[in-house]
Amino acid sequence: MVGIDEVARHAGVSTATVSRALSGRGRISPQTRERVRAAAADLGYVASAAASSLATGRTRNVGVLVPLLDRWFYSTVISAISSRLLPHDHDITLYNLTEDRAQRQRLFAQSLRRGRVDGVIALSRLESDEVAELLALDKPVVAVGPNPLLPALLVDDVAVGRAATQHLLGLGHRDIAYIGQSRGDESDVPAQRHRGFVQAMEDAGVPLRDELTLDGDFTIEGGRRVARDLLARARPTAVFAASDEMAVGVLLAAQEAELRVPGDLSVIGVDGHELSGVFGLTTIDQFPHRQGERAAELLLAELGEAVAAPPASLPFELVVRRSTAAPASPAR
Repeated sequence: MVGIDEVARHAGVSTATVSRALSGRGRISPQTRERVRAAAADLGYVASAAASSLATGRTRNVGVLVPLLDRWFYSTVISAISSRLLPHDHDITLYNLTEDRAQRQRLFAQSLRRGRVDGVIALSRLESDEVAELLALDKPVVAVGPNPLLPALLVDDVAVGRAATQHLLGLGHRDIAYIGQSRGDESDVPAQRHRGFVQAMEDAGVPLRDELTLDGDFTIEGGRRVARDLLARARPTAVFAASDEMAVGVLLAAQEAELRVPGDLSVIGVDGHELSGVFGLTTIDQFPHRQGERAAELLLAELGEAVAAPPASLPFELVVRRSTAAPASPAR
């Protein structure tokens, strides 16, 4: 195994200079730093993480708090975080935040206090006491999504809900069903999307019908199940599903009910899921890969890396495909 002494001899410098060059700490000329890094690359030298941590106080590791490891949105964001951090020699450690209160308490009180991370990216909604625990670590913390008291990257989900609903209204739909989550904390993403739906309907002077607002669990099967029940007792001309996975479930339920999409039923989702293109689904793309990249960039800026901090507002875009069109019959 190649040691630091061999790198020093190969580069013609001292071991202390090698340490400073590879850690990025201490004053050293750009030419010497480049010569040391070239020597390390030639010899295949990789600095010991433990030794580097002792010398610099940095672990080169970032903790990512995530609620659902098996969901497409979160896996996409995590992949982007990792790919953005890797060129800066940072690894990531995933911490799965379940609904188990005891597990969450152990994570904040013990796991994150072991000093194994330089900073934290939170993809989960955190309770106020959990935010206090994070801030007490005295390490940079970045949130993706609404998290009061933390630097956060946000999509305006009220505007997302409005944009999706306005698209359907603009096509002439008035009997529009909403599948998502209409109850709960008003600052949660699902509740904000529902609020945008309500605002757009009220602005258009379209009465809201309780029987056309249903709760879904943001999965394909959940959307299919809810839509199957909806279409068995009502005949909306359009459905706004608050996630693309639920929207795909609606498409499957429409097929089972022998309804043509978009002839009999228009469907729009939210996310920009990779399946939306496969199913020809109109969606509001919220660019989750870009969200992960920006979260990593903001944390790197907080860590003092040579990266400009990105804007806190995240973009979204209406992507029109074949699942939406004007209603076949005049709106009631």
